[in-house]
Order: sequence, then structure tokens, then C-alpha cells
Amino acid sequence: MIHETDVCIVGGGISAAMLALKLTELKPGLSVTVVEAGARVFDFENRMRHRRRNLDYGENAWPGDFIEDQAAAGVISRSMAVGGSALHWGGVTNRFSAEDLTLKSRYGLATDWPLAWPELETFYCEAERRLGVSGEPSPLPEDRMSSPYPMTAMLLSYNLRVLKAWAEQSGIPFWSTPQAKNTRPYDGRSQCLRCNTCEICPTGARYSPDFTFKALIAAKKIALHDRTLVRRLVLAPEGRRIAVAQAVSRERNGEPIDYRARLFVLASGYCWSPHLLLLSADATCPGGVANSSGMVGRYMTGHAFIGGQIELDAKLFPGMNEQHSLISRRFFRCAADVPFVRHDLRVWESSAGRDPRLKDATGRLLLGDDLLSDWRARTRRGAARVRAYYDVHPSAESRLTLDPSKKNRWGDPLPAIRHVLDEPTQARAAATRQHILDVFERLAKGNDGKLLGTSDGAYLDHPAGGCRMGSDPATSVCDSFGRAHDHDNLFVVGAPTLPTGGCTNATLTFVALTLRSAEAIARSV
Repeated sequence: MIHETDVCIVGGGISAAMLALKLTELKPGLSVTVVEAGARVFDFENRMRHRRRNLDYGENAWPGDFIEDQAAAGVISRSMAVGGSALHWGGVTNRFSAEDLTLKSRYGLATDWPLAWPELETFYCEAERRLGVSGEPSPLPEDRMSSPYPMTAMLLSYNLRVLKAWAEQSGIPFWSTPQAKNTRPYDGRSQCLRCNTCEICPTGARYSPDFTFKALIAAKKIALHDRTLVRRLVLAPEGRRIAVAQAVSRERNGEPIDYRARLFVLASGYCWSPHLLLLSADATCPGGVANSSGMVGRYMTGHAFIGGQIELDAKLFPGMNEQHSLISRRFFRCAADVPFVRHDLRVWESSAGRDPRLKDATGRLLLGDDLLSDWRARTRRGAARVRAYYDVHPSAESRLTLDPSKKNRWGDPLPAIRHVLDEPTQARAAATRQHILDVFERLAKGNDGKLLGTSDGAYLDHPAGGCRMGSDPATSVCDSFGRAHDHDNLFVVGAPTLPTGGCTNATLTFVALTLRSAEAIARSV
């Protein structure tokens, strides 16, 4: 089969949804085809039932959201479906800061991004409007927004109000974490009812890409080909353009499909976009498509984190919208003349060790008054969960590679990801960790608090990289708009283009960069 289109978008996650939406607005009548390896999980009407079975039996709330033989060593999410990982996300929409774009010029670390903060900030505003973000503006002047959040912040629960008063005894300001959740009816979706199961939102209050795709399909603005795996990109004879994306239909027993387009966009996330470029190696580009620099799959990034539990004198009632949190951006900034450390700071309510139980620590059965007495004894003091995402920088050896020992049913080697931090990050690791633990202890001092324990993350969260942007084609894969240096009609959008991973949730940044890329793509087709 041969399918012809103006723009072929490979991938069906949040970046693909935002790109398709904006392209059809900028160029009405443009032929846009979205190709996704996973299935379309358009089952909003079933999500209350999926939620119920998840709560009652621990069942997967998203049946059919992965592909059995399409996995990667080192990947932190196996979700492959129309909507991608943003089917499951908690909806947190923190921004990065100007420091992220100027690490080299400010601190002599990592690299600078090839765009200026004021421009990115305008696309943050657009991303917040399109996703429907509810938030409370940061009180810090460095975080000034050029447009307000579309909706007022989620009201703090009783627990969070108590925890805010406690945490601010440290002298650190906290406020409501921004989220892509409606606090009023917005964009055809209802307001949040605090179901406390944000990974599967049964009301539609939390944004997920299936809403965007369904609207675009209903209006006949795009074609969506799901269950279709793109296996490689094929160059035109002159080598400057992509001629064909070769795919197979999983629905039709591997029937081959050739996608021919004026322009191709990879929107498959930090794992599958560089993987496809590496898979597309041939005699003319033995290192893979868009890889004359050798940078495809390198500088895989994200941020590290440390978490903890703090017990304090406070009467709390766990279970009140416990996915919502407080945030402080006080430590996003670091003076240039002191040891480098940047991190966010989050506070949630915690029920750890405070749930009712039927047996005590000795195994004795607890019923009736004994159960209540035990429960009351263990809830006399409240608890907070705290966490800091902190800024770490990748080395060139932080890589996604092809693993010839693991292949999918079509014989394609699967990706393997190995994160390696650069030498300055490793050298400051102990000091960074001590700084964060000192901040946790500083919080704990209020209300006769006690830091019960801490844990270091075993992976980099909100991962990105693999096709990093830059001005120099020798050290990057694409320019600031995601256009591949090697090929005129190939773009990469979203997570893979980030040079560094920041120190807070990154999804809003992926979306903002994609919306900026959409304007360049529209000009190019």
C-alpha cells in the first residue's frame, strides 16, 4: 500500500496531538497523517469502570496500551497507544526557567539551548492555554508570566493548607502546583471532581491527547493510522530529503505500507524517535538518518530526584486529593559564585504507616475497638512526603543504542538506554545530595518534625534527549525548531530535542517546544 500526504507525523502522543492541532489551524486544508504503532484507546465512556476495577482489584486501568514485543531496556514507560504516556500522566505542568537555557554562559556547565527565554516563555503561555492549565502564579519575580493561567488554581485541601503553614515555617515559600486539570468547565471538558485517580481521569477534567485526536478526526482535519509501526525512513537519491517512511500494519498481519510526504515529523518521544533514525541506516548513511554528527541517541537526559518522609505534629486526614501537591521554585536559581545546585521542592500529604490495618506489628488480629485504637495511635502525628528533582547533565556517552540481541517480530533490533552523567555532575553529587537533605531537615524543624527516611531515585525522571537541538551541525541533530541539519524535510519535535533535562516536570516544556516547531513546519510545507 502507498499512502500520500503533505505531512506525515510519526507517533501519536502529546507532542503529535499538539502539532497536528496547530498545523491544521495554521494551514487549513493541509493533508496531515498521524501514524502510531499502538492502538487508539478512545474509551472515555469506559474509564469509570476501568477506574473501579483498578481500585477494587489492582487491574491495569488502561488495557491494551502497550505492544508485547516493542520494549526497550532502560525505558521508564512501556505505554504505546494513541495518546502515549500522556494518557497516564498526573497532569503536572511546571515550567523550566531561564537558567535551563543558559547553563553554559551562566555557570560554565553543559550547554546553552539555541533559543532565548522570552521566546520560549510565550510558547509556555500557548501550551497552558491549549492544555487547559489551572495554576497559582509563582510569587518569585524571576517567574513572571506574560499571560495568566487559563484557570484559577486547584483549591488546597485541608491537609495541604496545614502542610503549607508547616512548610513555610522554614522561610521557604510554597504554592499550589500547576496542573492540566480543569477547575471549571473548559474546552468541552468538565471540571475536576477530585476523584483521586488522576492517572485514569473518569471525568475528562485532566487533559489527555485522545480528546484532541478525536476532535480532529471528527472534523476530518487529519487521518490517524493506528496499529501501524514505522520501521525505517528511506532517503531520496540526492540524500537531502526523506522520500518514504516504510511501515507495517499490525492490524493486517504485517502488510507493508509506504508513506510518501512532502515533510516528515518524528513525534515518538525520547526513546522511539532516535531509535527510528538509527534503524534507518543504509549504505549512504551507515550511522543512521540525520546522524552525520554522530549525535543521534547521545546526550540522553532527564533529572534525578531524592524523596523523603517527614513526621510532624499535625492532625491530617490522608486521602484528600492526595495527588495534588505544593511546590517551591526557590532553589531554581543558583548564584554563579557558589557551588552549583538547582532543584524544585514538592510537598504532598502522606498516608505511609497510617492506613487502618487488621493486624498489628506482632501479627495480632485487630477488630472493633482494637482496630480503631491502633489506627488512632498511629495517626496522632501527621506525615508529609517531600521530593526534590535536581539538575543533572548528561555526557555524550549517555546513549540510546540498538540491541542486536533483542528484536521485535519484524526482526528490528530494539533500543537500549543507558544514562551516564557528565564529570561535573558526578563531582558535585555528594554536595548536591547533602544540600537537599539539609533542606528536608530545615522543613522538618517545624511542628516538632522528624525526617523519617530518604530515598534516591534509581532512574532519571521525565527523560528527554537523543536528538538534541543546537546551532552547530557538528554537535547536534537538529536546529532549535527541530529541523534535522542533514535533511530539509525532516523534523523532530518534543522531548528528544532537549539538550538538558531541567529540575522539574518536563511535559509542558515538550509541548511548548512542539508548538514553536509547528510554526516552522507550517512555513516549510
